[in-house]
Amino acid sequence: MSAPSNENARQVADYLGLLSGQRRQSAHTLSAYARDLARLVDLAGEQPFIVIDSNNIRRQVALLHGKGLSGRSLARLLSAWRGFFGWLQRQGGITCNPCLSLRAPKSSRRLPDALSVEESIGLLTGVRADEAESDAVLFLRDRAMFELFYSSGLRLSELDGLNLDALEALRASGEIRVTGKRNKTRVVPVGSKAQEALDAWAAARATLAAPEENALFVSRRGTRISMRMIQKRLDRRAREAGFSAPVHPHTLRHSFASHLLQSSGDLRAVQEMLGHSSIASTQVYTHLDFQHLSKIYDQAHPRARRKRQ
Repeated sequence: MSAPSNENARQVADYLGLLSGQRRQSAHTLSAYARDLARLVDLAGEQPFIVIDSNNIRRQVALLHGKGLSGRSLARLLSAWRGFFGWLQRQGGITCNPCLSLRAPKSSRRLPDALSVEESIGLLTGVRADEAESDAVLFLRDRAMFELFYSSGLRLSELDGLNLDALEALRASGEIRVTGKRNKTRVVPVGSKAQEALDAWAAARATLAAPEENALFVSRRGTRISMRMIQKRLDRRAREAGFSAPVHPHTLRHSFASHLLQSSGDLRAVQEMLGHSSIASTQVYTHLDFQHLSKIYDQAHPRARRKRQ
């Protein structure tokens, strides 16, 4: 009775191997796919995948939604299942894809957290090395990382993946090339403050880095700093600067995007600099911009201000 379940697990493993080897998905994406496909294996139980139809999928989605899974998570789950069933169909394992006509329930889109311009500057400049960090080299490294996040809107994985050749390109052109989602590369400009911080870090990097280490940003051990450590160091900096709420690397990316859009109004340019494949992903920042303008209007316009009671 356990044969179909074992076969299901093997097919899922083969599919994940394809995503890892041929399509070169990131470790984070593969982990999410593995979790979503594990739910599919549980749904099938001891029966082969061929018995699952659209009604089974629809009921499962409704059940998960009732348990609190968001529309965004369900959309990702259906995308993973749809891709897997498509692959299974091409292998001759099933005759049709039961997920093709299904869509996840809509959920309200959560606006990204972003700092104000003043908060961003306070985070980056409000703490001096002698106040916050006894090891001046680590302070220089952290300042360079955080300035670069805000200057260029990098993702955490993009910053962590930078190598020393990024400095050479920066000095030649004022830009760096980063590798984003799905191994797509893009060139982003780097502001003067971030360039100054990177120059200061580059001059001190050799005191930490192992002799053959190629990573731009390294840990105390001399090897590439982990993404988790970058997050911890930014959270520490935020607390030292007086922030009550956590500040994440993505917060600086969101702040970069919203501030750039407020000052330029150029949605396409912001899309390119963020590395969004679809402009729909970038349009969320127009809502942030509208909120900002609405707040100014409410405070400043004589016909908008409420009378004091």
